[in-house]
Amino acid sequence: MSAAASARLILTRLHEVMATRMHAQGKLDRVVDIVGESLDSEVCSIYLLREGMLELFATRGLNKSAVHVTRMAIGEGLTGVIADNIETLNLAEAKAHPDFQYRPETGEDKYHSFAGVPIVYRERAVGVLCVQHVEPRRYEDVEIEALQTTAMVLSELIANAELIDEEQARGLSAEQTGTQTVTGLTLVKGLALGQAVYHQPRITIDQVVADDIEAERQRVYRAFDKMREQIDNMANQAEFGIGGEHEEVIATYKMFAYDEGWSRRINEAIDSGLTAEAAIERVQQRTRMRMREIDDPLLADRMHDMEDLANRLLRIVSGQLGTAAQQGLPRDSILIARNLGPAELLEYDRRRLKGVILEEGSLTSHVVIVARAMGLPVLGRARGIRGIVRDGDEILLDATQATATVRPSQQVSDAFADRFAKSREKQAAYAQLRDVEPFTRCGTRIQVMMNAGLRDDISALAMTGADGVGLFRTEFQFLVSATLPQRERQTRLYRDVIEAAGDKPVIFRTVDIGGDKAVPYLQSEEAEHDENPAMGWRALRLALEREGLLKVQARSLLEAAAGHDLYVMFPMVSEPWEFDAAKHVFEDQLAYMRKNKKLVPDSIRYGAMLEVPALAEVLDLMLPRVNFLSVGTNDLTQFLFAADRANPKLAERYDWLSHSILRFLRRVSQGMVGHDVDLGVCGEMGGRRLEALALLGIGFRRLSITPAAVGPIKELVRKVDIGELSKLMTDLLANPEADIRSELKAWADEHEIETD
Repeated sequence: MSAAASARLILTRLHEVMATRMHAQGKLDRVVDIVGESLDSEVCSIYLLREGMLELFATRGLNKSAVHVTRMAIGEGLTGVIADNIETLNLAEAKAHPDFQYRPETGEDKYHSFAGVPIVYRERAVGVLCVQHVEPRRYEDVEIEALQTTAMVLSELIANAELIDEEQARGLSAEQTGTQTVTGLTLVKGLALGQAVYHQPRITIDQVVADDIEAERQRVYRAFDKMREQIDNMANQAEFGIGGEHEEVIATYKMFAYDEGWSRRINEAIDSGLTAEAAIERVQQRTRMRMREIDDPLLADRMHDMEDLANRLLRIVSGQLGTAAQQGLPRDSILIARNLGPAELLEYDRRRLKGVILEEGSLTSHVVIVARAMGLPVLGRARGIRGIVRDGDEILLDATQATATVRPSQQVSDAFADRFAKSREKQAAYAQLRDVEPFTRCGTRIQVMMNAGLRDDISALAMTGADGVGLFRTEFQFLVSATLPQRERQTRLYRDVIEAAGDKPVIFRTVDIGGDKAVPYLQSEEAEHDENPAMGWRALRLALEREGLLKVQARSLLEAAAGHDLYVMFPMVSEPWEFDAAKHVFEDQLAYMRKNKKLVPDSIRYGAMLEVPALAEVLDLMLPRVNFLSVGTNDLTQFLFAADRANPKLAERYDWLSHSILRFLRRVSQGMVGHDVDLGVCGEMGGRRLEALALLGIGFRRLSITPAAVGPIKELVRKVDIGELSKLMTDLLANPEADIRSELKAWADEHEIETD
């Protein structure tokens, strides 16, 4: 019997039980008999969440005396693990599982096989449905499918029978009446305050079992048509949706929206007897379970995009239309979501949306790229946030410190408001420096440039008065694309960026993908088994291997810069020959364009990123080859210290003001003396005030930093005397006992220079 037929048979019998006037306990007793008989299973049991414990409510096969006696905590035993992880277990030998716990009162010692599925209500596990067998065997997929479908019907039954506490089902607790502090992961830095708004209002599925399967199928077909029409129109409706990176995001959505496999799985769920809403939710639950098993952050992000569309489809078919964006934000808001699709974020009114908190989220997700372009602080990995925050709660979001305060006291609100006001005052003061050139007190001109990666970032050039773009990360376009970006699309982006920058230089770093910035369409067997991706097959190494990739990008940049000056920088150069090979690709394309009488750039300046320490040992060989050199402090430091910057246990080892990193950087700076090669720094180090002082003191005169740091660093530069600062750094680096951070801080305080 097929999964659909098996599930439909069970659903038909369950529907009859639910239609009777039998009391709830009696219905549950009939359910375990129906499921057990249908699956020819010797044991079928239902556990429900009551007062925080999973209680045995009904059973066929175990001792009846254990009903309402056997109780387990969430996470305790196999049943507790299923509820805790909201996952399915299918075991041939239950006792072999490390979380197995024997309960003698149940009489289950003779049963070997075990399968269980969570009973989910409003995205939370409120119970477990499980079966057991004397014979050791794994249950067939058809049986697991039937159990999962039955669990959906049970969720409706137990909710209607009020067998679960409504407050408990919504995740509410006594803790939600007072101030709570939520911690997470900083995805986009910044401060914000507003009232909590859930991205997706709760969608209630009123009917699980279908009366007319064909009618439900037609409802789904119509919903798919409407959803696809929305996605097709979204590019023109969204503020950032036309062209470039965001168009690539929409392309990914379209790929999923037209995925026949997805619609087929929903149809199969309808065949089993579910309504359109229940079928979509059924498939969505399976998607969520798969997401928990995915370690690859990029694949997990793609699954989030898929769930984003499933939520959209569910809203359409249920008639409960409208996200918070479509309903409109009536006030300053902090958006709450489990995860968020980038296209949906673009639908929000930027005047009202002040920040975002995600229960999941990652640094590599598409939505982070978009949020950064929108200037929105984002806190991710805020576990359990939806169980703490109520709609309308006041939230103080400090994404920089990776915290959010929910329902703050008046004292906490006042303190945050003061801090927020001071931050705004500082930003206003920094804005006054927009047209002021950053000269030091002694008259030295420091170049303060900004980093970028999106077309929309370039508007910050005018707002901040930065000297140009010292690092344009071209890989962003590749990371948000479902397929390799075509040459015409790349050319359009680069041309738009150059034209938007006007007479200010833009240094384009060739694509830095691979390693921890993997894209599925360029995945190689070597990369899949890369044990240390940050030091693996990535950046220029990958681009030189896939010469077609670099050739297309070279042609795109040369065409885009026709009639302008072009600045090209190669990432992760380890040895001079790598630079030569990359430059050769550009020169070949340039020769081809000239031969075919195409417009070419007025001039081309080539540079390299110094991220690999080995390159510093061959500076004498590199300097005659390059026009400029940029130190990438993020990667360089972790390579020098052999300390993964993403590992919190190594955070103290990753210190930019240590003797080792500063002596290394000073040696690089001194090695440039006498050469007509521009030296700069790209990365977080240059945007931190204390670290920027150190860099100026050891000879660096160009800093490329985030747009938000341009104003503060300009203000700092104007208070510095290079001679005094250089002497201080020379003395500190000569003294191995010196605590450079505290000594530099004391010097800054003495000279009335504010530090971070």
